[in-house]
Amino acid sequence: MLTVTGVSVFYGDLQALRGVSFEVSGGEIVSVIGSNGAGKTTALRTISGILRPRAGTIEFEKHKIHRLPSSQIVKQGISHVPEGRQLFPSMSVHENLHMGAQFEHVKRLRKETIEQVFAYFPRLQERLSQKAGTLSGGEQQMAAIGRGLMSRPRLLMLDEPSWGLAPMLVSTIFEIIRKINASGVSVLLVEQNVFHALNLSHRAYVLENGEMAMSGASAALLKDPHIRRTYLGL
Repeated sequence: MLTVTGVSVFYGDLQALRGVSFEVSGGEIVSVIGSNGAGKTTALRTISGILRPRAGTIEFEKHKIHRLPSSQIVKQGISHVPEGRQLFPSMSVHENLHMGAQFEHVKRLRKETIEQVFAYFPRLQERLSQKAGTLSGGEQQMAAIGRGLMSRPRLLMLDEPSWGLAPMLVSTIFEIIRKINASGVSVLLVEQNVFHALNLSHRAYVLENGEMAMSGASAALLKDPHIRRTYLGL
């Protein structure tokens, strides 16, 4: 579904990604793990068209997308839920959700889609008229994921969905991500909570200092001595 090949990205003269390659197949949950500053967020921002690669290619369903504007990438079927949620704080939950459905082909299905979002996140239905900036951290994360689903993506990219959440709520969010994947949406997950990420995903890549250091089945990486020592503290 998604193929990233030899991608290099710079911030001015500072190189953030060095020849990074990875892929996501239809129906998969794929995690990208690594420490702060490894380049995980940069990878997602490049896929979604916010950043441009200086080298390499990105293909989605065999169409090159690395030169497309972000709006067209969303239209192709990729939705990006950014780190820190980035909701519109003075707008209601309802308005924030509707901001995720801006193209005609998804506007026609907004009523049906928002019901699906409520099925995942019943609390959002109770908070529809509330300003997004007054929600709890967990409710804001629900709203951000819900907004991402409103474009009816085939690939949902999530950047640090557990950020700032209590442990019990982290488990809830990850279980909902599992349900979203079971509904037919592929997931690319960037996450510092390595234990949760590897337990959730089918496969994973380890990004270190802007380069792919390891990859494999998530279950195998959970047992790898380097992963256990470096990221799990075991």
